[in-house]
Formats: sequence, structure tokens, C-alpha cells
Amino acid sequence: MRLVALYDANVLYPAPLRDLLMQLAYDEVIEAHWTSQIHDEWIRNVALDRPDLNPEKLQAVAQLMDSSVEGALIQGFEAGIETLTLPDPDDRHVLAAAIYAKAQVIVTNNLKDFPREVLAPFCIQAQNADDFVLGLLETNQAVVVQVLRTIQARLRKPSVPMMDYLATLERVGLNKSLEIIKAGILKEKQ
Repeated sequence: MRLVALYDANVLYPAPLRDLLMQLAYDEVIEAHWTSQIHDEWIRNVALDRPDLNPEKLQAVAQLMDSSVEGALIQGFEAGIETLTLPDPDDRHVLAAAIYAKAQVIVTNNLKDFPREVLAPFCIQAQNADDFVLGLLETNQAVVVQVLRTIQARLRKPSVPMMDYLATLERVGLNKSLEIIKAGILKEKQ
């Protein structure tokens, strides 16, 4: 049985991390979910930080995500929002969607907003993106490395060497995971 995860907006914001998380879902390594509200949040923040990007293209990315991973877009969870209490009330929709999706983990880089004691009754834990990928590496390193190879192979305009691609992932916060991945890739080359 695959791990069920709900992606928060802050892990979908950086394109390289979004690409990795999407490929993990597309390759059915995990069962991933998100909501329209989560899309709106990451798109709004990217547009604020990158006014040079066309908002319609960002919406097209969200639509592509929805169509690429069947059943990933969660709808119908909204009734549960008002019953939840979190440090930041604006994050209640994320927890409500996770409960609705029967997620085991919320992948978020805002761990303080999802306290363990609030999530425990729902059998959900919050993990930052690095720990999430690290956990996947611990259960099946070969599959995660293949996902990385798939992504790196399609980076063709211009072509990006694997170690440069991994450095990009390191810049978006996958530090512990990349130590293991780099060691595994270097071992393969020997």
C-alpha cells in the first residue's frame, strides 16, 4: 500500500521541488493530494515573487498537475474546516483536506503550524519536504533515484548534469536527502 500524502502550498512553490513531488506521484511511488485552495496559494506567492511569469502559465501548471495524477485534486472536504483548530486558522483547509484524503502525512515546510498533538488523533503527521524524501529513500532508495534520473533526463534546454540538478534540489532544502542520494550515485559510478 502506497503512502498517502497531502502537499501543502509551500512545498509546491519552488518548481524543482514541485517537479520532484509530482514525479513521485506520477510514478505512483506515493499517492499525492492537494486542493484548489493549495493551488491558489502557491500560484499567488509565485506570482508575487516572480511578476515576470505569466499567471496563465502558472494556472496551466496547476491544471497539468490535476490531469497528470488521477484523483489528486481533493474536493468536498470544506465542511470539516470550521471544526478544526490550528495555530494559524488559515491552514485549517490543509488539515481538513488531509483528513478527507485519509493522508498519513502532510508535506509542509511550516511544521509549527501543524502541531503533533493536533494531528495525532487523525493519524496524520507533518513532515518537511526533506524528511519526507528521506523517508522514501529509507524504504526504497532505488525508486527515488530512478525518479530523479527521470527528471534530470528531461532537463534538456539546456541539458543539466545530474550533480547540478541535485545542487538545485539542495538549494530548495533537500539537504539530508541529498547526502544519501549523492553518496548512492557516486557509489554507482565506482
